[in-house]
Amino acid sequence: MAIQKILICDDAKADLENLRAALEGTNCILVTATSGEEAVKKALSEKPDVIFLDIVMPGMDGFAACRKLRDDPATKHIPVIFVSSKQQKADRAWAQMQGAKDLIGKPYDAKEVREKLAAL
Repeated sequence: MAIQKILICDDAKADLENLRAALEGTNCILVTATSGEEAVKKALSEKPDVIFLDIVMPGMDGFAACRKLRDDPATKHIPVIFVSSKQQKADRAWAQMQGAKDLIGKPYDAKEVREKLAAL
């Protein structure tokens, strides 16, 4: 899959910037969102090739956003990779049940993020 556009979503500005920095060398267009609601809207309007999504956010959390994306025919094909401090075995299983391809635990290094991207 040729990845040209990536949507990254996190409600914490520092985490959003860390993820942006990790993906900067990919030569992809980076689109950002700061809530689950915004991520769903931008997925529909921007049509990214992949979404990196935080789980713990106010309002619509990442799990709910992932379900919404999975259930919409316009976005169900977009792979979602969670990036979260929630990284127990149960969290990983629940993430997959919501439709996510993978989960990256915080803290992470840029190499891990790029490896997950390359594995899509």
